[in-house]
Amino acid sequence: MTSRPPRACRSRPCPSTSTGAQRFSAPVEAKLKQAIEQLGYRSNPLARSMITGRTRTIGLTILDISNPHFTNVVKGPNRIALRHDYTLLLVDIDENQAHERPLIEALAQRVDGLLVSSRLPDEQAHWMLDLDKPVVLLRNAELPIPSVSINSRLATYMLARHLLDLGHRHIAYLGFEHARINDERIRGAHDCLAEAGLEPDVYEAHAPTSLASKQACSRVMLWPQRPQAVICYNDLIALDFMKETASLGLRVPRDVSVTGIDNVPYGAYAAPGPTVDIQSEKMGELAMQKLIDALAGHADSVNFMFEPRLIVRESTAACTTTVHA
Repeated sequence: MTSRPPRACRSRPCPSTSTGAQRFSAPVEAKLKQAIEQLGYRSNPLARSMITGRTRTIGLTILDISNPHFTNVVKGPNRIALRHDYTLLLVDIDENQAHERPLIEALAQRVDGLLVSSRLPDEQAHWMLDLDKPVVLLRNAELPIPSVSINSRLATYMLARHLLDLGHRHIAYLGFEHARINDERIRGAHDCLAEAGLEPDVYEAHAPTSLASKQACSRVMLWPQRPQAVICYNDLIALDFMKETASLGLRVPRDVSVTGIDNVPYGAYAAPGPTVDIQSEKMGELAMQKLIDALAGHADSVNFMFEPRLIVRESTAACTTTVHA
């Protein structure tokens, strides 16, 4: 039996040979477009997501929206998301570790992928591997999850080196013990000072906030062995530490040099201001790009670590005080 040649397509292209997306003739499509415009029809993203399984939404969790560092972290990803036609859905953890898992798991059900800023120890965060969504961490981690972070040890090493070069020998570190990176920052200061045969006095603030800084300032500055310089965990602590120092009758940097970490936007206008930039906005941009690449099928498992940049302003000066015995 001989087969017949395929029938020629006359009125419109055959489905098997058509390469365009046109489903109707040009006149019919023109009428449909006119009707859509007259009726003001808009596609329903929720209905579309039920069909495609994609929401065009990215989830971002941050630890504290009132901290300007995280404002910068949000700006970077949002810029990249808009460029790729994604919407950012933001959740504030409010510095509460107990809320992290339930909030992140709930968010994962509503988005295509997640950027996660977290203080959970690695051993308590393995459940993120079961979210069934691409995840990029905004922190250094030993988990098999892509991450973008800052070299926190180098940040405090640079600050300690800067203070040593100014002649300071009695240097304190005011940290936040519940932060994963706090130990790294203590180690950076310790390693630098150890090279000069010194070690930092370590104090703790109960939170990385302005109020906690004010409460800690008296403990640090009214101690008989008052430090010549202080390295603060972040800019919020540093700025309010300096303000509280003034209320104690001391002046920065004449009586004590003070440094911070983050380089928050208004730090440049404070007099004096903190001194280390951890490139928060660029961290967020890169993390978002890694996540969008993963959603496009080009996952990148590389953990990227930004290098901090020392920015010298008016909060530090050559040491003029003596070390108390």
